[in-house]
Amino acid sequence: MNRTSAVRLATAVLLAAGTATALSVPAGAAPAAPYGATPADTESYPAELLQAAQRDLGLTAEQVTARLASDTRAGEVESAARSAVGSAYAGSWINQATGKLVVAVADPAKAGAAKAAGADAKYVAFSHRQLTGAKSAIDGLSAPTSITGWRVDEQTNSVVVEVNRFQRDAAAESFLATARSVSPAVRVVEVDHSPTTLYDTRGGDAYYMGGGRCSVGFSVTAGGYVTAGHCGRTGTATQGYNRVTSGSFAGSSFPGNDYAWVRTNSSWTSRPWVNRYNGTNVVVKGSSEAAIGAAICRSGSTTGWRCGTVQAKNQTVNYAQGAVYGMTRTNACAEPGDSGGSWVAGTGYGQAQGVTSGGSGNCSSGGTTFFQPVNEILSVYGLRLAIG
Repeated sequence: MNRTSAVRLATAVLLAAGTATALSVPAGAAPAAPYGATPADTESYPAELLQAAQRDLGLTAEQVTARLASDTRAGEVESAARSAVGSAYAGSWINQATGKLVVAVADPAKAGAAKAAGADAKYVAFSHRQLTGAKSAIDGLSAPTSITGWRVDEQTNSVVVEVNRFQRDAAAESFLATARSVSPAVRVVEVDHSPTTLYDTRGGDAYYMGGGRCSVGFSVTAGGYVTAGHCGRTGTATQGYNRVTSGSFAGSSFPGNDYAWVRTNSSWTSRPWVNRYNGTNVVVKGSSEAAIGAAICRSGSTTGWRCGTVQAKNQTVNYAQGAVYGMTRTNACAEPGDSGGSWVAGTGYGQAQGVTSGGSGNCSSGGTTFFQPVNEILSVYGLRLAIG
């Protein structure tokens, strides 16, 4: 990444289918901003960026503005200094204490050129070309999973190879020995965790359990989502829309009720979204209950986004597996696989209503669909909606 970037009802049926680390500044500490800011800089930053930087860096609005403007100027200094020192360039970074750009040079005779461009200079052993060449050579090796990654670390003038300390086996040692032979700049660092890919949990998306498929209801702040109880029993393992392991049912009740919640693992992030199946998402704002006669829409992994009206509340639905009480009745259609999916109403469809249970008919001929109200689910399990 460019370092100049800104901190950038016949028979009711159930509807389940099938069977470089950023350094933060302590709150209240004024960040070093030696390159200054102008009114134009202040006006150019989106409010969302400023709010996120205040939250994550512990700065005031004024400090964030000064810091971002100074960082942008540092990028300009870097470009000038890099050109001035030529092949002696060995990397650059912003000193967190002073806010000034430091340019590393592999030739002490070039230190003056770096300073003339507005940077502090540091003499080091290896040029940037040597470091990136060593990393490229390691890129050509086949690494075991115990090796978590490697990078050029400009501040230490080295190529860092990271290994999970708890998985440092013979295969890891063999790889590390080969990596060290590439260059004396290679340095091994032990870490406690291995990286994993990350995915979003979003209402209306598919998830899988055993041989079946259901739909996510709503994300919750505990890390997971609410859904229909008939989709799985407590302990049932789940996979996400992409068939990647996602978690397991932490609680489930069916019949009598038709609700559950799934606790997801650390690869999944709970988002306050519901998929509209048109490339956009509804942002969940709360869970104020809609009145009978209100317009309502639902999202599910089989039939996507469908709408209708609320027809009745507190209905008892008598499924073959047993009666379910307290359901809300609608004339929006749904089909197998939509079970557990999101129902929303209100302004911008931002108010969560419930999760799909079952119904009759289909989305070709129309039908009746019932949902389990969401507020009851949240209350029973002590959960809170993820809201945006």
